[in-house]
Amino acid sequence: MEYPEYFSSIESIRLYDDLSQFLGVNKDGLVEISYLDIVKTAGHSCATVAGAYIVALKGLEALYPDELPVRGKIKVEIQKAPRVENAGVVGSVLSNITGATKDYGFGGIPTGKFNRRDLLFFEADISCDVRLTRLDTQEKVAINYKPQKIVNPMAILKSAIVPNATAEDKESFPRRFQEMVQTVFENIDEVLEIRKEL
Repeated sequence: MEYPEYFSSIESIRLYDDLSQFLGVNKDGLVEISYLDIVKTAGHSCATVAGAYIVALKGLEALYPDELPVRGKIKVEIQKAPRVENAGVVGSVLSNITGATKDYGFGGIPTGKFNRRDLLFFEADISCDVRLTRLDTQEKVAINYKPQKIVNPMAILKSAIVPNATAEDKESFPRRFQEMVQTVFENIDEVLEIRKEL
């Protein structure tokens, strides 16, 4: 698969997945998810997909500072409804990474272990864009993602679809759009706010 070079420079997310280990996917349960993996499942790379990936990357680092995050043991709350500002895309990306689902995920084995359902919530009563909670300790991190501080995806999109868009506007659009996404990754500290909650 051909993809922008900057994808390769983006830090991967490493987790421990006891279900993977139990089912023999691998011996140690270690799972590594790259931005390219998420782009494949999302079907595209944009500021929303990048933001959800960054929320997971930095949010899990804050939630598990000294150990690997445990996939399937993380509650994900999203403030917006799925159809509002593509929050559903955010939920899908976070679900792929954390294992958290609504009612459609794996229900666990007969002992009740490995359940992945009822861990993903939209329209949550939270004061941030996304909140991640460790199920073992109940520690929480609140996360806000504000790409508009540095980029304007809609302006780039409109430049290629307006009636008076030139051939050059249309031809250069894919490159310019991915340069915008790359800018988000290069300025994580500016677009992301994380705080721990009690």
